[in-house]
Amino acid sequence: MTQALEDLGAHIRASMTNAITDQKIHVGELTLSARADQIYTVLTFLRDDPRCKFTTLIDICGADYPERAQRFDVVYHLLSMHLNHRIRIKVETDEQIAVPSVAGIFPCADWFEREAFDMYGILFSNHPDLRRLLTDYGFQGFPLRKDFPLSGHVEVRYDAEQQRVIYEPVKLTQAFRNFDFLSPWEGMTLPGDEKAGKA
Repeated sequence: MTQALEDLGAHIRASMTNAITDQKIHVGELTLSARADQIYTVLTFLRDDPRCKFTTLIDICGADYPERAQRFDVVYHLLSMHLNHRIRIKVETDEQIAVPSVAGIFPCADWFEREAFDMYGILFSNHPDLRRLLTDYGFQGFPLRKDFPLSGHVEVRYDAEQQRVIYEPVKLTQAFRNFDFLSPWEGMTLPGDEKAGKA
């Protein structure tokens, strides 16, 4: 299997020398690094080439590395049911540079890209409808960025007196506690425990 993936990676790199920057096999899967401005061309090739036939886009997701100049990875997962192979393609970008949308190749990319935009703030050029997907209309920030506060900035609740949804600054109704991360059953003596010691 590893040799087949090595051969496939070599074929893709030889065919797309200007677009593919790196390849590696990890945990039995081929991962390619590509230039962000070439992702549309790369995915078209992977779908149409007879040695690839990656006709199914499984997922597009983001990853945040705030210490890097290009802090985001956009990761594409493809499946070739004809050849029984999976492949992962990564591109790097930042908060200002848009990655070309691949919704024209794989229509399901529409919502995957909207999710990456909503959660990370990753921009996609030529997207048919790039707007928030999972968060509320007035939501500020991007919840999956590593610098986003765990408690968020505002909370949303329905006010019965005003008969509308209102936004308020986050209020922690309970003080932070220190947890020892033990099972709730450890350290407790329950009825019947005395029988466990007798054997």
